[in-house]
Amino acid sequence: MKLKLKIQQKIQLFIISASIIIFVAAIGYISFNARKMAYNDAIEVTDHLVSEAAKDIKTNLNLELAGLSSLADAFKIYKDYSKDEWQEKVHKMYYNVFAENENVYALWSSWELNMIDPDWDRPTGRVSHTFWRENGIVKDQTELRSLDGDSPLYAKTKATLVPSIDEPYFDVVTDGTRESLLMVSLKAPVIDKGKFVAVIAFDITLTQFQELVEQIKPFEGSYAYIISNKGLIVGHPDKDLLNKNIVDILPEDSKVYNIARNIEKGEVFSYTSKDENGVKNYVTYAPILVGENNTPWSIALSVPERTIMAEAIRNFRVSLFVGVIGILLMALVIALIGKNITNPITKITDLLNKIAKGHIGEEMKIKIESGDEIEEMAKALNQSVEGLNQKAEFANSIGQGNLDEKFDLLSDEDVLGKSLLDMRANLVKAEEDDNKRKDEDEKRRWANEGLTKFADILRQNNDNLEMLSTEIIMNLVNYLNANQGGVFILNDENKENIHFNLLSAFAYNRRKYMQKHIKIGEGLIGTCAIEKKTVYMTDLPQDYMEITSGLGGASPGSLLIVPLKLEDEVLGVLEIASFNAFDKHEIEFVEKLAESIGSTLSSVRISIRTNELLERSQQQAEEMAAQDEEMRQNMEELQATQEEMRRKEDHLKNVINEMQVQEENLKQTIEKYKTKS
Repeated sequence: MKLKLKIQQKIQLFIISASIIIFVAAIGYISFNARKMAYNDAIEVTDHLVSEAAKDIKTNLNLELAGLSSLADAFKIYKDYSKDEWQEKVHKMYYNVFAENENVYALWSSWELNMIDPDWDRPTGRVSHTFWRENGIVKDQTELRSLDGDSPLYAKTKATLVPSIDEPYFDVVTDGTRESLLMVSLKAPVIDKGKFVAVIAFDITLTQFQELVEQIKPFEGSYAYIISNKGLIVGHPDKDLLNKNIVDILPEDSKVYNIARNIEKGEVFSYTSKDENGVKNYVTYAPILVGENNTPWSIALSVPERTIMAEAIRNFRVSLFVGVIGILLMALVIALIGKNITNPITKITDLLNKIAKGHIGEEMKIKIESGDEIEEMAKALNQSVEGLNQKAEFANSIGQGNLDEKFDLLSDEDVLGKSLLDMRANLVKAEEDDNKRKDEDEKRRWANEGLTKFADILRQNNDNLEMLSTEIIMNLVNYLNANQGGVFILNDENKENIHFNLLSAFAYNRRKYMQKHIKIGEGLIGTCAIEKKTVYMTDLPQDYMEITSGLGGASPGSLLIVPLKLEDEVLGVLEIASFNAFDKHEIEFVEKLAESIGSTLSSVRISIRTNELLERSQQQAEEMAAQDEEMRQNMEELQATQEEMRRKEDHLKNVINEMQVQEENLKQTIEKYKTKS
């Protein structure tokens, strides 16, 4: 069964209950976020501290490297001295530099003999200078090394052509004169024209890093430590861990979070894990990037989460106490306010019931002077009633077709008013779209009719180029309502003089008989032919063209020049001038028509040339036939002559034979006569 309650009872029951739930949820949410924000702030502070510590270490090491690099740059004058003279000078320089830098544990260098001694022809061999302190006294040593080859460590040093920092190491005791300390070498090479000449190095102890990590304790139970590029502990509150690998110290974390790889790549990273005592710690790492060295170190800061959350938990308890007090006060205030709300709400409810039934009228306005939001509600409701009356009148006006009726919105949030205005705007837009569609349909119809018309023209007179050009330009000028136009056709018969001929011109409904030749690239026609693009101009030079009629002459207002192309070959150019500007759809129509004209021109040119070739072939065939007949007659005469010559030759042979017989008879008679005598 539905429970019926009065407004005041509902306010006390539902609003107070809902408010308590919302308030509790809000307090819980705020407290949770406050706790989360406190945690995030502590994490941010931790990350910032470790980042600043990394910057401090980087600055200190960069200062050392900068001084070392300056010293290496100063030693590039080694070529100005002989080997012995230079080694003597550089040794003294080392002594002064080392004596003035007490923070440097040792200074050493190696000079390549093949770079400082012209007589040395081996690829290896070096002069080594070493300086150190014993009981506050500077000691030094000079010796030749690597005469039979470089050690792997020195070969790696020679291959590094930028200032660098080595992995930490314990100093090796030499003759019992040096103490064993964890240190690192800062090295700067001397480079000449890309070649390694020497290396100068400072050995510095890592005591300063140990002191630095012992000072970094931003939270209770927190501690910092420094790790080299290869994972060796350089500084740690627990000195027993120095020079040990982070992978061995934190095997589980290293496996899960790839600590060694991230340090080697110089990554910023963090994670949360439990130590051997089960304490949950937040650990953050920041890279230490020194100079141009590509082997960064890292500094880490470990903070117990209970320390980070201590302040957040305290703030949560305070927030919870304040929230409970606030809920009690809120319940009391809501109960008192409920009594002053019910009466005005009843009046407003009656008015809303009338509006819900669709009743609208000026008599529906109510007057409430409570001095609070309910009075504002009554005024707003009265404005709504007045606005509804105006909207009803405006809707009736639109329904009668009066789209210019004035209507003002009640405010920027008047949804119904905006809907009515949108409805009117849509009606106006629909009318405009309909007119625009009709205009576009008319343009398409005009273009399609034009293309159809010119398709018929192009099918006719396709064996006479001049007549075809005349029909095209005459109909095109008239169809565009232009004033004059011309068709220029490519003449490429003489390859030495390729130009465009004005084949046909038309103006004021009359064909113009003109002769004009334009070379390629000459004027707008020649430019259009080269660029193969439409030229449309509305600002023509005064002396470019004049349109002449019976009433006088005047310059055109617009000029349209369109190439007649077949694929990428320009066969001609259309030029159309008009006092009026050409619309976009007219230009597009002419461009489409130009493609058809170009194709037709190509076909006509091919047809004309084919006919010319056919006539020429027929003429040549007739000439060949005449020549054949003449040759046949000559052959017959030649054959007759040859037969006559053969007959004469046979006769001559017979005469010769007879003469030979007579000569033989004569010889025989003479012989007989001689015998008788």
